[in-house]
Amino acid sequence: MNIKSHSYEHEVDTSSERTVGAHVMRMIGRNKRVLDIGCGPGSITKILAQQGGCQVTGLDLEPEAIKMVTPYCTQVIQTDLNSSEWPSLLDGIEKFDIVLATDVLEHLYDPWKTLQKMAFLINSNGYLVISLPHVGHAAMISSLINGDFEYRDVGLLDRTHIRFFGLKNIEALFAQAKLKIIEVKYHTKPPEETEFAANWSRLSSTLQNELMKSKSSQVYQVVIKAAPLNHASDKVSLVPPEHKYNRASALVVASWKKRVWKRLSLKRKKNIRKGLNLIGIRL
Repeated sequence: MNIKSHSYEHEVDTSSERTVGAHVMRMIGRNKRVLDIGCGPGSITKILAQQGGCQVTGLDLEPEAIKMVTPYCTQVIQTDLNSSEWPSLLDGIEKFDIVLATDVLEHLYDPWKTLQKMAFLINSNGYLVISLPHVGHAAMISSLINGDFEYRDVGLLDRTHIRFFGLKNIEALFAQAKLKIIEVKYHTKPPEETEFAANWSRLSSTLQNELMKSKSSQVYQVVIKAAPLNHASDKVSLVPPEHKYNRASALVVASWKKRVWKRLSLKRKKNIRKGLNLIGIRL
């Protein structure tokens, strides 16, 4: 059956050290029982099942997305995560090794209570893997400075986003759910490579350089591994690594990615990365 593409369907590049999909796959590992909350059309679900050997139960609302993800799941349950009743649909199902929610909580009226409910669905050795967009990206700030807060079909200002989080807010989100963050990875993008590149280009170089002094200025998404407070692992804080920003080189790389990189297949990208890694270049 030929199923039309979905707005949230995308290729997952697991060969990179920097993509959300790659971080998620490494945090989950292999041969796990996974509850994929808000699984959508299955971009990550497919990789978990086919490459990771995971048994995935999916939750989603949209009928078209459910049709697309069903081949990769042991079970798919249709539900509205804004309803208080959705956890009851899992009654009688064994608790999971991993509860996964990639870019889901920002779409919900009450992400705080939803995360609390998610925590009860993991088994005694289980944990959660959650990704969230970061509202403090420098390019997002440039949009505010330019008075242009335009919603879009996808990205940080996806028109269905109703909650926004900075790094401190993300820490508080997990703390109130009685969870501790035990691992964090950052998906970073220079402003020139974001959907807000035009707004960024309107700022003076002086203002750009000031905004880029923040450690979190290039953090586009945050990928978190979290566990109950009694988990043996230590709690970690959300402190992005130091970064260097060179406006001229950022413009060149952004232009090259726009014209060349995005047209390459995942296989070709993987081979290029492998070659560049040999000489110490991470792409």
